[in-house]
Amino acid sequence: MRKVALLLIVLLGVAHFATVSRCEDDVADDKEEVDEEDSEEEEEEDEDDTEVKEENGVLVLTDNNFDTFMEGKDTVLVEFYAPWCGHCKQFAPEYEKIAQTLKENEPPIPVAKVDATVASEVASRFEVSGYPTIKILKNGEPVEYDGERTEKAIVERVKEVAQPDWKPPPEATLVLTKDNFDDTVNNADIILVEFYAPWCGHCKRLAPEYEKAAMELSQRSPPIPLAKVDATVENEIASRFEVTGYPTLKIFRKGKMFDYNGPREKYGIVDYMGEQAGPPSKQVQAIKQVQELVKDGDDAIIVGVFSGEQDAAYEIYIEACNALRDDFTFRHSFSSEVAKLLKASPGQVVIVQPEKFRSKYEPASQVLTVKDSTAVSEVQEFFQKHVIPLVGHRKPSNDAKRYTKRPLVVVYYGVDFSFDYRKATQFWRSKVLEVAKDFPEYTFAIADEEDYAEELKSLGLSDSGEDVNVGIMADGGKKFAMEPEELDSDVLRDFVMAFKKGKLKPIIKSQPVPKNNKGPVKVVVGKTFDEIVMDTDKDVLIEFYAPWCGHCKKMEPDYLALGKKYKAEKNLVIAKMDATANDVPNESYKAEGFPTIYFAPSNSKRSPIRFEGGDRTVEGLSKFLEKHATKLSQKRDEL
Repeated sequence: MRKVALLLIVLLGVAHFATVSRCEDDVADDKEEVDEEDSEEEEEEDEDDTEVKEENGVLVLTDNNFDTFMEGKDTVLVEFYAPWCGHCKQFAPEYEKIAQTLKENEPPIPVAKVDATVASEVASRFEVSGYPTIKILKNGEPVEYDGERTEKAIVERVKEVAQPDWKPPPEATLVLTKDNFDDTVNNADIILVEFYAPWCGHCKRLAPEYEKAAMELSQRSPPIPLAKVDATVENEIASRFEVTGYPTLKIFRKGKMFDYNGPREKYGIVDYMGEQAGPPSKQVQAIKQVQELVKDGDDAIIVGVFSGEQDAAYEIYIEACNALRDDFTFRHSFSSEVAKLLKASPGQVVIVQPEKFRSKYEPASQVLTVKDSTAVSEVQEFFQKHVIPLVGHRKPSNDAKRYTKRPLVVVYYGVDFSFDYRKATQFWRSKVLEVAKDFPEYTFAIADEEDYAEELKSLGLSDSGEDVNVGIMADGGKKFAMEPEELDSDVLRDFVMAFKKGKLKPIIKSQPVPKNNKGPVKVVVGKTFDEIVMDTDKDVLIEFYAPWCGHCKKMEPDYLALGKKYKAEKNLVIAKMDATANDVPNESYKAEGFPTIYFAPSNSKRSPIRFEGGDRTVEGLSKFLEKHATKLSQKRDEL
C-alpha cells in the first residue's frame, strides 16, 4: 500500500509540473502575441502621424504631415491659427465656406489649417508671428496675403495665384550692389536703404513689411524708393557706412546719409518716409504763429529768417535741419514782420524759449548769423547747444532727445504748468535756477515725480517723505541721490558741489557679492561690475541675462562650456550678470533684450563690441571671442 501511495504522489507531482509549464508557455505565447499587437499598433500610429484629417471641409496639417502633403501640389491655401485666438474663432466659419467653394473649383484647390501652437516647426519655418496668418503656397513657396478676411476676397486671390501662367510680381525693393549703389543713392532726392544679413531673424521678419512699404511708396508721386543691400556680400559698402548690426536702415539724400529712426512695419515706414520726403522746416507767414508758440509752447522755437528760397543761407539751414528733423521742430520765414518780431535780419537763425522757461539768468533768445562760409555742422551745434533752457522740463517724451548729456541734475516734484499749479511749479524751479546759473558745465532739469517713479525708486527716494527730491545722473550710468532734506538753494548747491568734488558715493542696485566666484563663468553683480568687466588688464565676455528668459536658459549649457574651454586663459574672463537684479553702471553696456552679450577688450572698455550673430553655440561664441581678443595666449588650433 505504501508503494501505491508513493506512486500516486509522484504522478500527481508530475501532472502539476506539466500544468504549470503549460501555463507559463501560454503566458509567454500570450505575451508574444500582445507584443506583436502593440508593435502593430505603434506602426499604425506612426502611419497615422502623416495621415491628413479633415474638419468641416478644412484639412488639418501638422509638423509630421505638412511636407508630404505639399509634395506635387500647385496651390494650397493655409491658415496658421491658435486655439485660444479670438480672431481665429471668429474667422473659422468664413474659412470653412472658403474651403467648400475652392473644393468645388475646377481643379479643386486644397484648403488647410495649421495649429501654430503645436506645429511649431512649420510655423517657425514660415515665420508666423500673429494669428490668424494666411498664406497661399504656390509650388511650396509662400505668397503673402494681407487683404480682407472675407470669402470673396480670399477666393478671388487664391484663384488668381492658381492660374498656370501666374508669376509673383517683381520686388518693389531695389537690390543694390557695388555696381549700382553709388549711382542710385547719389541721384535720389531721398531713398531708404536696408543693410541686412540673409541669416538674420530680425531681417527675415522685417522683409515682408519692408516689401509692402516699398510697393506702396513706389506708387506715390513722386515715388519714394526703398532698397536693400546684402551686407554679408557687399562688405565694402557696409564698412563704409559703419554697419555693425542687422538690419540697419539708413536714409540717403543725394548721397548724404541720415539715420532712420522710424517704425519697422509697413504703415509706420510709409508714414515716416512720407514725412521725411517733405521739407524739414515749415514756413511761418504770420507773426501770430510765433506769438502763440512763445506763449503756450513746450519746446524751444527755432526760426530761420531769410530773404527767399534762393538765399544761400537758407540752403545751408535746410541741410542742417535734415539731419536733425526727428529731434527738433524747425521753422523758417521770408516775412519782414516775423523778422522784426524776432529782432532778426535775413540770414539769421533764432532760438526762442517759451515764456514759462525764461529767466533773468539767460538771454531771451539766441541768434546765429549764417554766412556762405558757415558749415552745416556749426548750425547743428548751435541748435543742440541752445535748445534747452537753463532749467527745463524733463519728460518721458523729450528725455531721449533733450536730456542725454551728463552730468544731469534732476529735481523731482509735482511738476504741473497748468494755470492752477503753475505758481507752485515755478516756485521750486526758481530755487533750481539760482544754483544752475553757477554750474554751466552741468544740465539741470525739473521732472514730475509720477513720470519718474521707477527712477526715484532706483535712487532709493520713493519713500523719502520729502515733497522735493534730487538725483544726479552721471557719466557711465552712475547715479547719485541727495539725502532727504527740505529743499532750498543752499541745500541743492551743497549737494551739487559735493558731487563736483567727488565726495558722493553712487547708488548701485546690486545682488550680494558672491563669496565663491571661481567657476568657469564669473558672476558679476552691480557692485563688482567695474572691478571685473572694466579691468583693463583683461578681456571680458559678459552676458546680460534674465532668469525668466527662455533663450538665456537654452544658451546656458553652451555658455558654461565656453567658460570651461577658456578657463586656462588668465587674461580672459567669461562672465554673466542678472540684468533684472543689478544696475549696469556703464551706459556703453545697454541690455535692451535678453540675452545681450558684449566683448569688452582690455584696451577699449568704453567701446565694447556687441555680439549680433544668431549662433550662440560654443563654436559661434568662440569665433566671435577670438576675432576680438587682445589677450588670448593660446593659438586657435590648440583650443
